[in-house]
Amino acid sequence: MRGRTFRVIAATLVIYVGVAALFLVMGAARRGGDGGGQALFGPRVAIVELEGMIVEVDDLVRELRAHRENPQVRAVVMRINSPGGVVGPTQELHQALMRVREAGKPVVASLSSIAASGGYYTAVAADRIYANPGTLTGSIGVIMQMANVADLFKKVGVDYVVVKAGQYKDLGSFSRPMTPEERRVLQTLLDDVHAQFIDAVAQGRKLDRAEVTKFADGRVFSGVQARDLKMVDALGSLEDAVNAAAKLAGLSVPPAVTRPSKRFSIFDLVRSQLGFRIPGLVVAPAIPTFRTLLYLMD
Repeated sequence: MRGRTFRVIAATLVIYVGVAALFLVMGAARRGGDGGGQALFGPRVAIVELEGMIVEVDDLVRELRAHRENPQVRAVVMRINSPGGVVGPTQELHQALMRVREAGKPVVASLSSIAASGGYYTAVAADRIYANPGTLTGSIGVIMQMANVADLFKKVGVDYVVVKAGQYKDLGSFSRPMTPEERRVLQTLLDDVHAQFIDAVAQGRKLDRAEVTKFADGRVFSGVQARDLKMVDALGSLEDAVNAAAKLAGLSVPPAVTRPSKRFSIFDLVRSQLGFRIPGLVVAPAIPTFRTLLYLMD
């Protein structure tokens, strides 16, 4: 008797949970269809978020590929809040956005508080770019920073010994001053990567390369200045960017949208308890080494 009662109660709970889940799904679908909620079904615009330093982009690339292959996603909005990051991953993210466009799906970039250096490099892969008037963007340049602690080693009596095969194998060593020839080698490398950045901006923004070179000196611009330089298309919020993506895709405005779920981390807990954002805690999962090339706002 007791076992039968338990089974009845369990079955009732299962039915209750199932019905509740069905109502939640239907409610989410309706909110998505009204434009402004999370869409589960039907044609929609997908929002992808780039937050913090660009160091490892595998998850974002997979997310973009999923949207590219999903027939219900008709356009993508790339929401960018990043000061830049490592060159290679930045270029991978740029290529992933280009593949979305090649699949026939419009891409619109929405620049948040900052989209500088690698953040802007990512944005130029989009069909259109929206920025806030006070957005910090630009910073088109490349940087490599290295320390020289040779004098410190002498003071503390440390003799740093290097055994190498290859003239430049210890290029950028922190244990000795850099030679003029080594500086020339590194400058040539940075100039090449800088030229790649300029080419990406010129092609993405459909600007003459000489025109881009004039402002590709590492300067940071406001959204208003960037618009005047044709670095962005218009001033507007994330909502404006989503509506623009919908129009490009032939969807009604406002469109149904889908965006990634917020992930909770221990850093979120610390920030919520302290009441302010701790600089550097959420910019990147790893710290680049001193020999890493960076598209980064200094």
